[in-house]
Amino acid sequence: MSNEIPMMAMAVGVIIPVAVFVWLYFEEKGKRDTMLEIAKHIDDPKQLEQLVSVFNEKKEPIDYRRGGVIAIFVGLGIFVLGYLSLGSFFEGVGALVGLIGAGTMIAGYLYPKTSEEITHAVEEFERE
Repeated sequence: MSNEIPMMAMAVGVIIPVAVFVWLYFEEKGKRDTMLEIAKHIDDPKQLEQLVSVFNEKKEPIDYRRGGVIAIFVGLGIFVLGYLSLGSFFEGVGALVGLIGAGTMIAGYLYPKTSEEITHAVEEFERE
């Protein structure tokens, strides 16, 4: 009876990642099957290229500056909550989260986020 909770906790640690993997696989499989069905009926290569470009989702680069600011304020909120009512443990956790956010925000300024910023950085480097 006392071993049931740890066993369930370990099972959940395995079940959740496997479930996410299966879910993402079937989501992408549906897109691939749809694209194949449509491509069978298209004779023009230009239309086929447009179809592929529609299904290929462009992922935006991660904005570290935005994420850093969010983490700083989450850490500040946890710190204040610990200071006002929950105790020093939450103050420490809040300070940790806030400092992680500060580091993330600094990384956002050190590493360019968008292709325009990368192009601008390369042009500035070439001028020197």
